[in-house]
Order: sequence, then C-alpha cells, then structure tokens
Amino acid sequence: MSDKVFIFDTTLRDGEQVPGCQLNTVEKIQVAKALESLGVDVIEAGFPVSSPGDFNSVVEISKAVTWPTICALTRSVEKDIDVAAEALKYAKRKRIHTGIGTSDYHIKYKFNSNRDEILQRAIACVKYAKKYVEDVEFYAEDAGRTDNEYLARVVEAVIKAGATVVNIPDTTGYCLPDVYGAKIRYLMENVPNIHKAVISTHCHNDLGMATANTMSGILNGARQVEVAVNGVGERAGNTSLEEIAMILRCHKNLGVHTDINTQHIMHSSRLVSSLMNMPVQPNKAVVGRNAFAHSSGIHQDGVLKNRENYEIMDPKDVGIDENSIVLTARSGRAALKHRLQLLGVEIGDERLQEVYQEFLKLADRKKVINDEDILLLTGEERSEKKRIKLDHLQVVSGKGVRAVASITLDIAGEKFEATASGNGPVDAGIKALKRIINREMTLQEFLIQAIAKGSDDTGKVHMQVEHQGSVYYGFSGNTDIITASIEAYIDAINKFVD
Repeated sequence: MSDKVFIFDTTLRDGEQVPGCQLNTVEKIQVAKALESLGVDVIEAGFPVSSPGDFNSVVEISKAVTWPTICALTRSVEKDIDVAAEALKYAKRKRIHTGIGTSDYHIKYKFNSNRDEILQRAIACVKYAKKYVEDVEFYAEDAGRTDNEYLARVVEAVIKAGATVVNIPDTTGYCLPDVYGAKIRYLMENVPNIHKAVISTHCHNDLGMATANTMSGILNGARQVEVAVNGVGERAGNTSLEEIAMILRCHKNLGVHTDINTQHIMHSSRLVSSLMNMPVQPNKAVVGRNAFAHSSGIHQDGVLKNRENYEIMDPKDVGIDENSIVLTARSGRAALKHRLQLLGVEIGDERLQEVYQEFLKLADRKKVINDEDILLLTGEERSEKKRIKLDHLQVVSGKGVRAVASITLDIAGEKFEATASGNGPVDAGIKALKRIINREMTLQEFLIQAIAKGSDDTGKVHMQVEHQGSVYYGFSGNTDIITASIEAYIDAINKFVD
C-alpha cells in the first residue's frame, strides 16, 4: 500500500456551497493557484452542470493551473457527465467525480428506488464517464449510514466498471471515528479488487468529528482525503486541509505523508477567509489567530525557555513568523521581561518586580496589555518616540458618495499630505497613507472591538500588516473608529520603518 496520502481539495466546490461565500471566476482562479502552490494533488473545481458560472470556472481553472488534477462533480446522469467532460477539455490532468446515494435513506426517500437498481445506476455512470476520461472517481453518497455489506458490493462493482478512486463520504457527519474506520477496514478486507482503486474519505463536521473520522480512515487504509481550506463547506463544514496536513507532519511514526508545502498554509487560509468573507475563529487549530498564542504565565515561561514545551508545531512550518506571547493578568515576569526586551527596554530584577506589580493591577482592569501600556508602566513614553504620527485626518463618505480621505502625517517633525478615494472611509484613509509611506505592505487582518457599549463607545482596532515577509501588529483606540483604524496601521508601520 502507498505511503502517500493524496490531498483532494474541495474548497472550490463543497466549500463554496456555504451561503454567502460564492466566488467569481477570477477569485476561484486565485484560490486554485494558491492550492497549486500549496501542493494539493486534486482540485475539485466545481459542478459544471449546475450553472454557466460553475462551468466557466472549471474551464478557466483548467487553463490556469498545471500540476494538480482538475476534477468536476456530476450526478449519475449522462447529461451531467457530458457537460463535465466539456468543461474539463483544457485540463492537463482531468477527473470526473460521479456517483449516487447508497444509504437506505437515500435509496428509499431520495430516489424512491431499491438497492439493485441503485447498484446498476452506479455501474452505468462509471462506465459512461470512462468514455471521456481514464480517471473516474465514484462517490457513494451517505456511505457513513450505508450497510457495510451492500456498500462493499457497490464498491466492488464500480471498480470493476473502471473507477480509479472510490469515495466513502460521511455525508451527514454522523459516524464516530471507530465506526468510520471500521467501515474503511471492512472494505479493504472484503472487496476482492480493492487494490485496483484508491479509497477516499470525505467527512463532514456536523458533530465536530470530521478530522478524527478522516484520520481513522487513513489509519485503516484510505489513501485520499477530501478536505477544504479552513474546513469550509456545507453546514458545519468539511475536514480541514491544514489539520490533516499537520497531523501527518507531526506524527511521522504513522508511516504516511502528504506532498503539502505546509509553509503555504497560512497564506492559503487568509486568502480563502478574505475572498469568502468567512473569518477564521481565533481558536481554530493550526490557522486561528490564537493557535500559537500563549497567555498563561506557566506556558509563557515554558515557551520562552523551549518552544517545544508547549508547541508541537513550529509556527514557521505553517507560514507564521513566530508565536505570540499575549500579556494578560495570567502572565508572569518572564513574559513581561521578554516583551520589554523586544521594545528595547532593559531593567534590573528589582525594578522588574515593581513594574510587574503595577502590571498586574492594570491587567486586572484590561483584557490585554499592549505595548503602550508596558512602556507607560516603565516610564517610557512611546508616543513621543514614534517616528510617524497622525497629524490630521478628514474623511468624506456616505451613501451614494465615493469615500475620500485627506491625511497629514508628521514624520520626524516634517509634515506630509496626501488624498485618496477608496471603497469606504478606512480604505480611503489607508490608500492616502500609502501614498506618503511608499513601501510594499499588505493588510492581513483588521479587527474592531468595542470596549464597553453604546454609540459613544471607544473602539479598539487591531491590525496585522505584512512587510517584506514579516508581520507587524498595530493597535489603537478611539471613539472615532476611522481615526483608530489609521492610527493602528501607523502603529504597525512604526515597527518596521527606519
């Protein structure tokens, strides 16, 4: 059996079925190219018969990427397969993914049919797809709730008909890991021609077990996994690509691997999150903002002494420059001293003890302590040391009006002005700012939080700005959220300007 696990990415098909997350063709090509750089083996580019847009996306993605196999989904309907074959005509490597529901639920209530008829339809759709392409994948929809003996009959028959890959989906996310693993093992042991095809997993996360079920499938013989970036997909989503890739990287003793270039994981995650307007939850495994953040004093001390005390993955392995030591009321002296050193402040142990006691008092009142707070506690007034300061900001925006921002910056005592229009007041302000600070920089994360309640509340803005491969963090608070946003961006810039 192969020791490679093939990565079949369905971000652009199953992932894009999330309400409100539809992508246009240009955006899909962006994602497809990122997936190619990531090293996925198969890209499921769409369901061509479903709409002209999906058809066109499969065509254009086929032209845009070189190495991954491009896959198109169909039902067990000849017209679907005809249209899929036409959409795949430019693909260098092409696959048709066809199939039918095999559980008694689907057979009785969806198709109003019987097992023998469904078996014949399964065989027929594979044979028909085989006329167009050599690589045919069959999916047994709702296999998770399909009787194992009948499922084995279907799998044997479709492999005999020419299927090169057989997908065993837990369509409803119902299976427990041991049950799903046993299902894969049953097929491996009871389908005589199983060695002629690759068995694939496709697990949904309705009960939060998609990754566990997928791993159980791998451990029992599956050698393809159907996954999506950030776990996007129908209802509660699909198995997360990044989770499976890093599990197999961390557990090399399992004897299987993927060809994923893990250092591209974070870029792919942020791209999908941005284009689909789906923020990644902060505590999401591998790619969440807090995945490598530490606030407990014991954990912070341990990480500062040796990263592996509390991190099983190196942040750099997924495309993050470093872990994050977050200062809160639970932080210890080691974390405070570390942050002061990063800010260029060296103090002795006796003074550190005094500052730490003041730090704890402040931390009891604030959720997170930022750099400004730390420098104020030590008597360092950082605002006076900032090279770039916001001197003046005026924004015109409103319904039916193109937002325009005029900005004046004080850079080392000299004034610079610029004006720009944008897609909203914050975008206009940042574009005006960039006309003055002429450097390559990209906004990676933009978070606004209310500190209390009410329309006159102070808004706290957190930004991550990428510059020359490094990420810099900016913070600001103001009752004017536009001002706070521009000041947060400037705060990040001040950390990398000369």
